[in-house]
Amino acid sequence: MHVRFRQVDWAFTVPFRIAYRTRTHAQTVLVELEEHGHIGRGEALGVSYHGESVETMLEQLAAVENKLRQGIKRTDLSTWLPAGGARNAVDCALWDLEAKRAGRRAWELAGFDRVHSVLTNYTLGVDTPKAMGRSAAALGGYSLLNLKLAGEGDVDRVTQVRQARPDADIIVDCNQGWNEQQLHEFTPQLAALGVKLIEQPLPKDEDAALADFTSPIPLCADESFQSTSSLPAVLGKYQYVNIKLDKTGGLTEALEAARAVRATGLKLKVGSMGGSSLSMAPGFIVGQLCDYADLDSPLLLVSDVPDGVRYERGHLLAPSAQLWG
Repeated sequence: MHVRFRQVDWAFTVPFRIAYRTRTHAQTVLVELEEHGHIGRGEALGVSYHGESVETMLEQLAAVENKLRQGIKRTDLSTWLPAGGARNAVDCALWDLEAKRAGRRAWELAGFDRVHSVLTNYTLGVDTPKAMGRSAAALGGYSLLNLKLAGEGDVDRVTQVRQARPDADIIVDCNQGWNEQQLHEFTPQLAALGVKLIEQPLPKDEDAALADFTSPIPLCADESFQSTSSLPAVLGKYQYVNIKLDKTGGLTEALEAARAVRATGLKLKVGSMGGSSLSMAPGFIVGQLCDYADLDSPLLLVSDVPDGVRYERGHLLAPSAQLWG
């Protein structure tokens, strides 16, 4: 098998800010696996709060390059690569390659006879309340808005967006940016503004407080949930779990985690760390099992890969076979 991997950067149309960082580019690693005339591709950003970067992912890939050339099964990847971006890129490339060799779609290989479009949110990065309100007003074609929050000023941010878009469903993502006092202060106010979901309000190492907190809005674990092994730690604290392929280490584990979460009665959101349509396509399959989706990253970029995913009225359509899977 021929193995290629390299860095590919995707520029944001405007700087993208969350609670703990601002980015101007989505820095990704692209993996290509070629065998018998078929090329499988996978893309990953890694998990920055775990210390992952393009450099660390490329180092991990270089360390297993010979093993990949010899041929490796998806089910054996965890032996050679830890959960994270590098494994995600390889895993998704293997799914793509398997689908092309079999002449079938990846979702069929994953056990889905048919798929449906996935309603995705449109994400607004942290900004001033008025700026976020203006941005929301310009997004009339999107019925679900995801607001990145950061702590101080968050109620004003949501208020401005609600005034600009009284018709929209709103979810918020705190990215661990609140403290316990803000949790108790902000949630009833956001409930009055019609917020549907609050994602990761507290730092992942401080979320024990959620076990004794009755929230007027469902809470979703993101940083607190990495893969199937995280499930016991979120039970009793959250009502939703956000599954991201960079966290789980690929589509293989993401599907296993999604089905395990659903079996407990918790609900699901599928997200991504960002990237081009090549990162969204595998997430579309996980989205078949989810109540919410955050798969809008290509809409935030200056450019995209050829044959990129398509969106209609806020719905992500099934990726083409030319793109992936």
